[in-house]
Amino acid sequence: MLIMNNDILAIILGGGQGSRLAPLTESRSKPAVPIGGKYRLVDIPISNCINSDIKRMFVLTQFNSASLNQHIKNTYLFSTFSRAFVDILAAEQTPDNPTWFQGTADAVRQCMQHFMNHQFDYALILSGDQLYQMNFNEMIQAHKESGASITIATLPVTAKEAPEFGILKTNEDSIITSFIEKPHRDLLPQWTSETSEEMQQGGRNYLASMGIYIFNRDLLVQLMSNPDTKDFGKEIIPQSIDNQKVLSFQYEGYWTDIGNIDSFFEANLGLTDEIPQFNLFDDKNRVYTRSRILPPSKITGTTTVKQSIVSEGCILDHCTIEDSVIGIRSRIGSDSVIQKCYIMGSDFYQNIDELTANEMNQVINIGIGQRCKISYTIVDKNCRIGNDVTLNGGPHLQDVNTPLYTVKDGIIVVKKGVTIPDGFTI
Repeated sequence: MLIMNNDILAIILGGGQGSRLAPLTESRSKPAVPIGGKYRLVDIPISNCINSDIKRMFVLTQFNSASLNQHIKNTYLFSTFSRAFVDILAAEQTPDNPTWFQGTADAVRQCMQHFMNHQFDYALILSGDQLYQMNFNEMIQAHKESGASITIATLPVTAKEAPEFGILKTNEDSIITSFIEKPHRDLLPQWTSETSEEMQQGGRNYLASMGIYIFNRDLLVQLMSNPDTKDFGKEIIPQSIDNQKVLSFQYEGYWTDIGNIDSFFEANLGLTDEIPQFNLFDDKNRVYTRSRILPPSKITGTTTVKQSIVSEGCILDHCTIEDSVIGIRSRIGSDSVIQKCYIMGSDFYQNIDELTANEMNQVINIGIGQRCKISYTIVDKNCRIGNDVTLNGGPHLQDVNTPLYTVKDGIIVVKKGVTIPDGFTI
């Protein structure tokens, strides 16, 4: 029997163009970026909702949404006799809205007609590019019990992290009294907050907005009637603090914003830790994704795998894998060494006939060839990497963008579907 929070409607913001995650977002929207070897970023907020019995969700997007549409259509199939759904709302031009989404609040405003076709008392607004596991029921309960009009999920952060966030202060009842967007370091002493003893010991004395909000339905309708406000974090939240009861719901678990290549890379490699902060093995907080019915991974010869994640359907042949995430259908050739990498894998297999034809025509196969040495690198989907290739990422590299690869913050990103010839070296 499907149980739902019938008074909650979830709205997942798919993000803008995702330029800071380029080149991973050159052909897909940010929520569609593969993560953890077999998932996509959008699976995280959707799974958190499902685990919280919230099963009516809209995903708002406007850039490169085709692969995201396909993923959601093929993944989130609920019973015909339930009201559960995950629907994509892409930006659309209408006589009333001739422009694309201009910000987070503007995206919600332009889609309000679709939300109003459903009964709900509260709107749960989420980001589509964050990695965390959270039971929204606790936040919803706190919102109801406090009588708040808006609740913001907040995270204790350090002084080093605080200038990257919207920082707020609360009273003894956790009601937000003031808010500042990305404060300068000189202002931080005025913005400390009461956090738990454990957080204080870690120097986490500032409350940062996580970009997760609950709005009462009537208030959301009222706020969305003003076309001049475009963004929740920069306009609506600061303006509401003075005239609405805005609650801070303090969250102390693992949370990271996948905003750029560096944070994306670290979040993925963090999954290989002996006890990772983001737990993929928690039965109570499962991460759902498309069921592909792939064969188990095949590991041949003297292959060595250390501190790594290997997804389904891989073929690892006499190679070495260390501190890396290996995505679905990855093929890695003999004597290759993969260290601190995220190999996204492939969307399909090449059959024996194709492999034979490639060998005859000297065409490089999809996957990683023989005797390659690859480190501090992200290899996007469906790449063909030849033999004797060396990709040595690290702080010694300068940022650069080429047709085959990009370097950002010392991390090499091999672009989706490209061919790296034999002997290529970075």
